[in-house]
Amino acid sequence: MTTIALITGANKGIGLETARQLAAKGIHVIIGARDAAKGEAAAQALQAEGYKADFIPLEVSNEASVKQAAQTVTDRYGKLDILVNNAGINPEYPQGIFTFEQMSLELLMQIYQTNVFGPFLVIREFLPLLRKSEAGRVVNTSSSGGSLAEQSNPESPYYFVNTAGYNSSKTSLNALTVQLAKQLAGTNIKVNSACPGWVQTDMGSAAAPRTVQQGAGIIIKLATLPADGPNGGFFNEAGAIGW
Repeated sequence: MTTIALITGANKGIGLETARQLAAKGIHVIIGARDAAKGEAAAQALQAEGYKADFIPLEVSNEASVKQAAQTVTDRYGKLDILVNNAGINPEYPQGIFTFEQMSLELLMQIYQTNVFGPFLVIREFLPLLRKSEAGRVVNTSSSGGSLAEQSNPESPYYFVNTAGYNSSKTSLNALTVQLAKQLAGTNIKVNSACPGWVQTDMGSAAAPRTVQQGAGIIIKLATLPADGPNGGFFNEAGAIGW
């Protein structure tokens, strides 16, 4: 039976590369994106490379859009094997917002709407489809910036990246990972958080040291875990990260 994977925010960057690497393993990938033209173009690009890929409209911060996307996947495929919550935003860094005084409540809420509430909605609506999989996998694309251990360690390279909204939103996303993993303990679904590192994307900028191919590696590993793989953990390519 064909393995079906949905990647949110997959029209570019790490999301698109994740879709490409999963498709290269023979997995049928679904490009979830809020921009229909860009989502369709991404799916067509993968199809042109010989991969099985489709597009569905998906705005993770819009409950109606998430519900419709889940219904579409239900109607087309009847199940979901892999869910990668990749869509996320970090408006603070490019705007130079690094203090509480600079941060507006509106911007903080916008960050949480996409980075926390979005993944929650996607998980909630797609969980019935994941339960129909023989080996369901959920990967939440997080960041070491969301690690309280890293953020409180002056020797960590993430210590001085003081984006309160983005970092705390990823901490919250990690908390969702832990809670969902506990809920699903004993089932065939595994849930983990992944840190791809500082990657050359629109968010990461050209100054980043890592390529999207490198960044997607840990996501692919967690999305294709064997039955004895970890559940409820936080990982980068070097191994486990402290919460």
